[in-house]
Amino acid sequence: MARVEKFAFHVPTLEELVGVLQNGLVENFADVQVSVVKCPDLTQEPFKFPVKGICGKSRIADVGGVPYLLPLVQKQKVYDLNTIAKEIQLPGAFFLGAGAVSSRVVGGNAELIPIVQAKTEEKPAINGSYIAKINPEDSGCLLEKYSAKYNDCEFGLLANLFASEGLPGEVIEVKTSRRTGEQNFISCIRKTLEKHYGDKPVGMGGTFVIQKGKAKIHIMPSEFSTCPLKTDEEVNGWLKFFEMKAPLICQSVLVSQDPGFDLRLEHTHCFSHHGEGGHYHRDTTPETVEYLGYFVPAEFLFRIDRPKETHMIGRD
Repeated sequence: MARVEKFAFHVPTLEELVGVLQNGLVENFADVQVSVVKCPDLTQEPFKFPVKGICGKSRIADVGGVPYLLPLVQKQKVYDLNTIAKEIQLPGAFFLGAGAVSSRVVGGNAELIPIVQAKTEEKPAINGSYIAKINPEDSGCLLEKYSAKYNDCEFGLLANLFASEGLPGEVIEVKTSRRTGEQNFISCIRKTLEKHYGDKPVGMGGTFVIQKGKAKIHIMPSEFSTCPLKTDEEVNGWLKFFEMKAPLICQSVLVSQDPGFDLRLEHTHCFSHHGEGGHYHRDTTPETVEYLGYFVPAEFLFRIDRPKETHMIGRD
């Protein structure tokens, strides 16, 4: 059994978060509208999730970590979302977020865009995940529906997961356009929360759509690096970067400040219905970009299988 550590987040009201985010995001975007709304039906386009919402017993799971990938991979680090659901005390949880595939299942390395409702005693798991990998034919992006090839809920090395009961309910809607600052959409939200709440960590997760514009996205190579990657420069030389076009449907997990669990503070993966996806860095078209997101604050953090030896490389 992996070690599981639990922490209770500071949980502001949705109304309070609206004011905080509205004030913070205007420093980075020309147009900002934050409000409390009923969660749209996420089974519909463009999301097509297996559940209607992201509400109910919200929590964040930070599983494994970058030290299991860098400087050299530890392929034996494999996890299962059905097990994670029990470890976070929410059997049947709906997960979304960002992680890495299990190389023993997929046969190589790839970005995982997890969208999974874990199994219960009454119902089997529903895996709506995507994987983004390097196409061996043309070195471009190959985006695949996970369930088209595999019938498990396994992942490897690391994942940042937002979990809930997958219920309808009230969420924070964030609309922004025309980026004027340097920060990406999620960094701006996270740093706004950090500035306001300081040493009272706030966690959030959800989904957002880049509705217009393009974004800088990376995909890890299918082959793990055989020489140790010891700096961010070496890591960026190994990763494959792309400019991908909207609409991109992104799943995001963020924590305003690390309360001492060696967390990845933000992590976002995206998919699309036009064959592009991967790890989101930032938009590349600040004048025309439009974001629309739905988020919920998390009640608890679960830190699962924290690496004993750690570093801060490769966490962008």
